[in-house]
Amino acid sequence: MSEDIEFVDGLVIKKPHENAPDFVKCGLSIKRAELIAWLTAKPDAWVNLQIKESRNGKWYAAVDNWKPSEPGNFNQAPAQPKTEEFNDDIPF
Repeated sequence: MSEDIEFVDGLVIKKPHENAPDFVKCGLSIKRAELIAWLTAKPDAWVNLQIKESRNGKWYAAVDNWKPSEPGNFNQAPAQPKTEEFNDDIPF
């Protein structure tokens, strides 16, 4: 699956400190001027992000560009009905 990753300018994601309590999931560092400029350039009212981990273990924020498919535009095969198959040979 080829995917172009769009990084977030001005936002740094960090793993929690080793002594952090369990409810701390990550740390964020924001460079305000860069993040504001990046957000201003976005046309949509909402920007969805995903926190990911790179192959070398570094965490980062990436834009989640997933969009639902158009209504009535289905590319999937219809689901097959479930069939109950069982063995009729009772051992007694």
